Amino acid sequence: MAIDSSRGRHWEVFEARNDTRHWQRVDDEFTDDPGHFKERHYREFVSFLPYVQCFLYGEGRSRRGSPDDPPASSPMHVFRRKDIACLRLTLRKGQAPIELHVVHIDLYFFHDLDLVLFNLEFRADNLPLDAVRDILFRLGRAYPSGWEEDGEGLHNAYLAEWLDVDGAVIARSDAGRRDKYLSFVCEHRSPCISEHWACLLRPLVLDHSNEPGIQRYRLIEYHRMPVMAFLAIEQPRALSREDWVRIGLAALLHPDEALPVNEPRVAEFEKRYCQDRFWNDNEAGPNSRFICTGNAITLVGDAAKPFFLDKETGVLAQFRHQYFLVFLIAHLHRAALLVFSEVLVDAVNKLNIRNEVSVRRFKRRIRANFETFLRFTHRYWFHELSERPHVQAIFRLCSTHLQNDDRYDEVRDEIREMSHYLDSDSQRRQSNTVVRLTVITILGLIATVTTGYFGMNILPFGEGPPEERLLHGVIATLVISALVFLAVSRSKRLSDFLEALSDERLGFAGKCRAFWLALGGGER
Repeated sequence: MAIDSSRGRHWEVFEARNDTRHWQRVDDEFTDDPGHFKERHYREFVSFLPYVQCFLYGEGRSRRGSPDDPPASSPMHVFRRKDIACLRLTLRKGQAPIELHVVHIDLYFFHDLDLVLFNLEFRADNLPLDAVRDILFRLGRAYPSGWEEDGEGLHNAYLAEWLDVDGAVIARSDAGRRDKYLSFVCEHRSPCISEHWACLLRPLVLDHSNEPGIQRYRLIEYHRMPVMAFLAIEQPRALSREDWVRIGLAALLHPDEALPVNEPRVAEFEKRYCQDRFWNDNEAGPNSRFICTGNAITLVGDAAKPFFLDKETGVLAQFRHQYFLVFLIAHLHRAALLVFSEVLVDAVNKLNIRNEVSVRRFKRRIRANFETFLRFTHRYWFHELSERPHVQAIFRLCSTHLQNDDRYDEVRDEIREMSHYLDSDSQRRQSNTVVRLTVITILGLIATVTTGYFGMNILPFGEGPPEERLLHGVIATLVISALVFLAVSRSKRLSDFLEALSDERLGFAGKCRAFWLALGGGER
């Protein structure tokens, strides 16, 4: 989500003005409580290269610095709310509700970037595979893409309810309120967020809504949220290819529709999306399969393997820590690049070349965006996250499907073009100023040589009384100023005359015509 950029350091404003106090800043495990630092945190830390560690965790105290100096903080700031315990989800009308236990609800803010990433983690046990696919298809939608004949949201869950620790309902989905969404889009040319998602984000509020809030946001992508899924399945090798395709592409394929076998993403499913480094029938290995489509990462393994479900040092711990951060960084890259592109488009749309104030505002926005893009490149833009082959392979696969490299090149070229335009415009203005100064200097040279030949005081103005000399000085100043201003106003025409005067191929008549045009005697 893009966030209002008029408030500066967004996380500080958010923390200071969070009146409801639902959101609390999350201190990292290094500074919060040393006793809370576990082996899973250590494994997470050493999985990444040093410059990525600095981005994710900040820097420790240097031995060369003062012992009282605090460690450098990470450019990533996390806030978490703990008042919501459960999501009660009714996937289809008439079905029994499913309860998903909430693990984390987080907001991620970043230095220099006008965006915030929303993270929701929940878990459930003993769900049928069909229900899991239906959850992955229906849950992560910010607003309905349409409506069924009976008025229910198209492809949305029938009902989503957030429950607090006492089981009370905090908010419900409202995908069936068609008039709300239609009127909002008609009035604002922007989609409206479903109530159960908007409730989670408060006191952040949607940019175009009339609701008061401390900061305003807007979506920068399609309504389908990125998703990570960890599935522990009994006997996963017994799954058919169609089952694998429907699991890996659960967010894209409707559960009730026939599998489009001729579609390229289905026909080339294993080649495009599967990472099978650890997918082997070996009792000693993790025996797990990664499926990455860019917008989704799904990890499937054997529920009978204790190592696969180990929350401290097993595959589940790696998924919730290392692979989550890999997915976060890839989508941070994409979101930041979309924000940069959006700022450029907005700056161009608001540019009025006939309005000097608009031109100056445009230049300031482009230069500020260019500076921020440079800091983004050196602080956040990574091609290599880890020396561990599988971690790096997942990152490259995710970034490739998100087309981050191509988008980065596009934004960089757009910013360069804008920067070159500003540089050429500044050079043009400087050239015009040099032309005007040259014309005035030449005219001044004539007056200087003339007065030098006759002497400094051609007329004896300095011999009268003080009042007369003061009057003569004022009149001379006014006359000379008028001549200078006239020369400046006609500097372009006079420069054309000087150029014509120096042209040996141009006859006397042509030079006289150029002089006449310089005096404003005709059309140029």
